[in-house]
Amino acid sequence: MRPSWLTLFVGLVLFAAPLHAEISLPAFFSDGMILQRDREAAIWGKATAGAEITVSFKGQTAKTKAGDDGKWRLAIPAGAADATGAPLIVKSSDDSVEIRDVLVGEVWFASGQSNMFFPMSRIEAYADLVQATNLPGLRFFNAPLVTAVEPQEDIAGEWIAATPATVPDCSAVAFFFARKLHLDLGIPVGVIKSAWGGKPVETFTSREALNTLPGTKALVETLLAEDKVYDHATATSAYEKRLADWQGAMKASKGKPEAERRRLGKKPTVPKRPLDTEGRPGVLYNAMIHPFAGYTMRGAIWYQGEGNAKAGAVPYDQTLPLMIRDWRERWGDEFSFYYVQLANFRQPSTAPGTPDPWALLQDRMRLVLASTPKTGMAIINDTGEINDIHPKNKKDPGERLALWALAKDYGKDLVAYSGPLYRAAEVKGGAIRVTFDQAGKGLKSRDGGDLKRFEIAGEDQAWHWAEAKIDGTDGVLVSSPAVAKPVAVRYAWASNPEGANLVNSEGLPASVFRTDDWKDAEATPVDPAAEAAAARRALGVKIRELAAKRDAHERGSEEWRKIAAEMKPLMEQLQAGSAKKAP
Repeated sequence: MRPSWLTLFVGLVLFAAPLHAEISLPAFFSDGMILQRDREAAIWGKATAGAEITVSFKGQTAKTKAGDDGKWRLAIPAGAADATGAPLIVKSSDDSVEIRDVLVGEVWFASGQSNMFFPMSRIEAYADLVQATNLPGLRFFNAPLVTAVEPQEDIAGEWIAATPATVPDCSAVAFFFARKLHLDLGIPVGVIKSAWGGKPVETFTSREALNTLPGTKALVETLLAEDKVYDHATATSAYEKRLADWQGAMKASKGKPEAERRRLGKKPTVPKRPLDTEGRPGVLYNAMIHPFAGYTMRGAIWYQGEGNAKAGAVPYDQTLPLMIRDWRERWGDEFSFYYVQLANFRQPSTAPGTPDPWALLQDRMRLVLASTPKTGMAIINDTGEINDIHPKNKKDPGERLALWALAKDYGKDLVAYSGPLYRAAEVKGGAIRVTFDQAGKGLKSRDGGDLKRFEIAGEDQAWHWAEAKIDGTDGVLVSSPAVAKPVAVRYAWASNPEGANLVNSEGLPASVFRTDDWKDAEATPVDPAAEAAAARRALGVKIRELAAKRDAHERGSEEWRKIAAEMKPLMEQLQAGSAKKAP
């Protein structure tokens, strides 16, 4: 039987396909990109296995060969800063990709939660600046909000230059950071932003790294246990019932007071596999960090911590350094890492010695400066808002981050690049003298009045408001008539330390600090609702695990009945808890 023309055509196509070395690149290697100056810039992608790959840029050429899996990677000298766009060309034997308008300058990675994600469009005060911005050498790559079970190699997005049409979608903090660098240095600056609101630091860290720290390893183990027993059909059925109940309750409450309607809670969310749920350990690392790992850059900026400022969280001076080390290992580069300390928030405290997880996390952020090389912290306890976790002042945080970069990465001789940072404390008679780094030309009070929000305690660990006076250019003398033999001092120890007014000569505010390591700082009130929710989740995981074991046996068998009996009191306990929760 003679083969048909269609059979011959298909055969030729199948035979010829492997010979075509089609080139593919991650989305961030695209028109308008910025390469890190004075470095060999990493470029990578995929082609047919064994294909010869050549990359050319501004007279420089680099070559490599695709591996058996089709992946290839090389580095090409980027040269000096250049605001004139040039093509970068990637070639194989029979394919070519041209990336147009490539600039050379400074590249930074911006990540974190909502205060880093927060766009310029949501701040009315910046509307005139947005309309006046036309900076072709200032560019952004804004990553979408995506999740993934496994580490990804690509992520959607495109490079955009800063114009009135594009700036509204840019992170406000990243914009002010990059804008200051761009204007002060006079060279192109690019920022890759990959952030998601309301998420803890653990989700931006790989699970491999999380498994090296006992506290975070426990979070990973809980996640894996939940994922092992997750059944999407069962979860969907339960969701549909909750949704119907919620919709019915909302309909029945129509016309009732708003406060009563709010008690019905939020609309149920569509169920997702635990390993693919945003916020869970490692999930956003897989989807939103890993794709960029290796992109040649100067450093990273970070605004996060709100999602970890709670009782029982793994200490932030452990989790943030863990993430920084993880990223640096993935990039193969000890890049600079600058972060924003949390802003003042909530109602001001009025009593000294008030335990506060917010202040505790702020102070642990301060400790990272000493434990982790090439880090810096923008202090913003003067920019927050009582009733909004998203302060509208994003200019100060962004530009204070830029001060660290200007001083540490670009050699600028600044009087001070940070607010005052606690250095040491020494008991002097009935007082304690505290000294500070980053005092500039001298410490002062912001408003010209007495220094406030200093607390002092003796060996009894009873805290009292203190009198504080500037002593020299870098010291503060702290005392109280109520404490004859002081041993410890705290400053700005509250989520909202209203009145805290110690600044340096440049007007930059002093960071929260404490000289003690007493446990009272961690004795935070327990949130009964959160505790009950956590208990219900743990109980649910246990029940699902037992159900899986039970269903492995023949229904009605002795082993099946034994496990079912073990499940019964747990089910009753879960139902009783749900009944208490219901409105």
